Amino acid sequence: MEENKKTTEIKPTVLFVNKEREPLFSKKNRKLLSDPMDDNNPITVQVLGICSALAITVQLKPAIVMSISVMAVMAASNVIISLLRDLIPNRIRIIVQLVVVASMVILVDQVLRAYAYDVSKELSIFIGLIITNCIVMGRLEAFALGNGVWKSFLDGIGNAAGYGFILILVAFFRELLGSGKLFGFQVIPDAIYSLGYVNNGLMLLSPMALITVGIIIWIQRSRNRTLIEKN
Repeated sequence: MEENKKTTEIKPTVLFVNKEREPLFSKKNRKLLSDPMDDNNPITVQVLGICSALAITVQLKPAIVMSISVMAVMAASNVIISLLRDLIPNRIRIIVQLVVVASMVILVDQVLRAYAYDVSKELSIFIGLIITNCIVMGRLEAFALGNGVWKSFLDGIGNAAGYGFILILVAFFRELLGSGKLFGFQVIPDAIYSLGYVNNGLMLLSPMALITVGIIIWIQRSRNRTLIEKN
């Protein structure tokens, strides 16, 4: 009888959450947010999403808006796919993922058109191309289909933040050195121009986006030697 009582005894809970359940921000969950910022960055380590770094990093404003848009799409899509993962037939999982991502992108695009129309026009087709972004589809396929809602949400936020960080960093140097401005406001003082400084217009050309990303990759690998591929 005593053994039966022990087996049927309910374990204590705190706020209706079992004490043995993994904390929301456990070490593993925190790594989902931190790893994409450095050791597993989608652009500099996985070499995904390079097209965005090339196309929309001439100015900071569109780069920031694009980063926020991708974060919203990735977080929502990861959560939805995680919720539906047991209901999605394996044969049509890619189609379902595309439908979910496309729906989120359309929603984000409509919000931008309503509240930031100028930026929406500037980003043009690149918002729509989030649908085929390798990072978004890759995380749905590799993570959200096999993990719970909370972990999938953190994974989406983390990878989008890592992607956005590189975009914003590249846009910062390209706008500053290419036009002497940030957010359209002149940053480099006229006194420096009078000394003979001329804006580096080369930074505004598309190849400089890739060169800037390459420099970031070089700095990252020189700081973290474990990222260097062994022959």
